Amino acid sequence: MMRIKNLLLPLITCFIYLSAVAQVKTPAQLYPGLFEDVQMQQVYADGKTFVDATPRRPVTAILEEYEESKNKPGFDLKKFVKTYFNTPAENGIPYKSNIQAGIRKHIDTLWTVLQHAADTAKGTTLISLPHNYIVPGGRFREVYYWDSYFTMLGLEEAKHYDLIESMVKNFAYLVDKYGHIPNGNRTYYISRSQPPFFAMMVELLARHKGKKVLQTYKLQLIKEYEYWMHGSNKLKNGTAAEHAVRLVDGSILNRYWDASETPREESYREDVLAGKETKQNKADFYRNIRAAAESGWDFSSRWMADGKSLATIETTNLIAVDLNSLLYNLERVIARAYEVDGRMKSATVYREKAFKRKAALSKYCWDAKTGCYRDYNWKLKTLSAQVSIATAFPLFFSMTDSAQARQITDLIKDKFVQPGGVATTLNSTGQQWDQPNGWAPLQYITIVGLRNYKQDALAQNIAQRWIQINLKEFNRTGKLLEKYDVQHTDASAGGGEYPLQDGFGWTNGVLLKLMNMYKQK
Repeated sequence: MMRIKNLLLPLITCFIYLSAVAQVKTPAQLYPGLFEDVQMQQVYADGKTFVDATPRRPVTAILEEYEESKNKPGFDLKKFVKTYFNTPAENGIPYKSNIQAGIRKHIDTLWTVLQHAADTAKGTTLISLPHNYIVPGGRFREVYYWDSYFTMLGLEEAKHYDLIESMVKNFAYLVDKYGHIPNGNRTYYISRSQPPFFAMMVELLARHKGKKVLQTYKLQLIKEYEYWMHGSNKLKNGTAAEHAVRLVDGSILNRYWDASETPREESYREDVLAGKETKQNKADFYRNIRAAAESGWDFSSRWMADGKSLATIETTNLIAVDLNSLLYNLERVIARAYEVDGRMKSATVYREKAFKRKAALSKYCWDAKTGCYRDYNWKLKTLSAQVSIATAFPLFFSMTDSAQARQITDLIKDKFVQPGGVATTLNSTGQQWDQPNGWAPLQYITIVGLRNYKQDALAQNIAQRWIQINLKEFNRTGKLLEKYDVQHTDASAGGGEYPLQDGFGWTNGVLLKLMNMYKQK
C-alpha cells in the first residue's frame, strides 16, 4: 500500500499543479486585443502598470465595450483605460526618510513601509498570499522569489524571525499550489521561477527555530527539486527538456527556462520591438528573454552569444553556474531533511546527487585558463565567452578545491573589484546586469564566498566599498537603491527597461547584514 501511495503522489501533485495553472489567466489572455493595444501604444510609460491594474467592471463587459467603441470616431484609448481600470501608484510606496536619524533607523522603518499584510486580492493579477511579506519597493509591488532571501538577511539581523517564517510559509504555499515558486506573486509570472533560494531560506529559519524546520518543509523542498528536474529521467544524452539538460557523458545539469514562448506581458512592447531585431525564431527568442528573466539577470551580456547584443540572447543554450550551485545546495538540504527524519538511505541518495552535480559542474564549467567558472553552451559543447561574477557561487557553497578558489580570488581581485564593490560582468552594454552596475545579492555572494576560503582581507575590502557607496547615496538623497554604479561612485546606475528604483528590499537586507558583520556603526 505504501509503495502504491508513493507512486501515486507525483501523479496527484502533477494533476493539482496543472489544474491550478490552467485556472490562472494572465492579462493577455483576459483582454485579447485590448491588452496588445494598450501595451504597444504605451498608454502607460511602464508596461508593468497595466498588468497590475484592477478592472472596475467584469472582464466580459470591458471587452464588449471595447469592441463596440474602439473603431468609433474620436475614440481615446487612454481615456477608455482610465475609465475601466484602477491603476497602481506610478511610484510605488511613497516614503521620505529622515537622514539625520541615520541609516539603521531608515532600514528599520522600511521593514514596515515595504511590508504587505496577508492579502485577499480578487480580480487582479496579484496572487493572494496567506501570510505577511516584504516587497522590494518602487514598481515592484509584489513579493519576488530570490530577492526575498537577501531581504531575509536583514530581517534576521533585525530579529524579525516571525516575518521570516511568514515569508517561508508563503513560498511553501506557492510550491503546494503551483508546483514551484513563481518569479513573483503575479499571474503573469507563473510560467517561470527564479534562482532557487528556498532551501537557503529554510536553512536560515532553522538557525533560529531548530532543525525540525527542515522536516517541516521537506515535502516542498522535494517538490521544488522535482520542478527543476522535471523530464530529466527520460532524456537522451545531448538533449534537454525544460530546465534539465543531459550532457554527452550522461551527466545532468540545469539551465534557466520558461514555459511560455510569447513576449513577457509586463514588458510586452519592449519584447516585441526587440524581436524585430533578432535572426532567431520568435518563439525561441521570447523563451530566451523569459529564461533570462528567470535567472534574475535581466538582462546581461552573460546570456548573449556576441556579448553585446540582446538580439543574440541564448539563455536556454547555457548551463548556468549559479543555478547549478543553488541546486547542489538544494540537494544537500533535502539530504539533511531526510537525516532529521532518520531516513539515512534517502539522505544518501540526495548526497550522491549533489556529489555528481559538483563533479559535472567542475568538468563542464570550470576554465583553468581564465581561472573561473563560466556558463557552458551545451549545444555548441563549449564554454561561453562571457565571464561574470557568477563564478563566485561555487565559492559561496564551498564547491571548489583550494587551487580553484585561489584562481577565482585572483580573478575577482584583478578584474571585478571596483571603487564601489564588485562588478557584475566585464562588459559595458547598456544592460543593467553589466558594467558599470553592482547589485546587493552578488556583493553578498562574493563576500561570503571569499570568507569561506579565508580570503578575509579581500572580502572585507569589497564589503567596505559596498557599504560606503550605499551610505553615500543615503546621505545625499535619503534613499537606498536597487543597484549602484560601482565604477563611478558619483554617478547613478542605469540601463534596463525601467527607471532606477528605490526601496529597496535586498539592498536593505544585505547592507544591514554587512554593517553588522563588519561592525559598522
